[in-house]
Amino acid sequence: MTFEEGKDLLFKKLGDYKIMALASSVNDYVMVRNVSCLIYDDKIYFKTDKNFRKTQQLFENPRVALCVGGVQVEGIAENKGLVVDEPDHKFETLYKKYLWQSYNAYSHEDSEIIIEVTPKFVEIWDEDEHRNAFQTFVDFETESVEVIPYD
Repeated sequence: MTFEEGKDLLFKKLGDYKIMALASSVNDYVMVRNVSCLIYDDKIYFKTDKNFRKTQQLFENPRVALCVGGVQVEGIAENKGLVVDEPDHKFETLYKKYLWQSYNAYSHEDSEIIIEVTPKFVEIWDEDEHRNAFQTFVDFETESVEVIPYD
């Protein structure tokens, strides 16, 4: 499998949006919580209040992991600013389309920021048509893929 095929596999499994578990850590204090994510432009995006504990953790240590189903994404989180200040409003448009209930319930124009997660390393657990399990590792830094059967 090529790197491009591995990357395509990741984004096909994630689709346009997912509720994902976000893990972060500062000074060996680990937190995990669900976030409503949009997936586009080869990155993962979510919004959060800039005053929340998780956000303060991300400001101190941008290394995060996101997980859903058999997909884990390790990456770097970056604050992209207030949702309402995004020049092309792509995030807001997609959030309204896919996550309307969350958008409608939790929109605070003065404190909601967009967090962009750039994947660095991905682990995908999967099965073939015979139910044989395997792992696919996609390394974005070396642009390599490794597929390992699980015994």
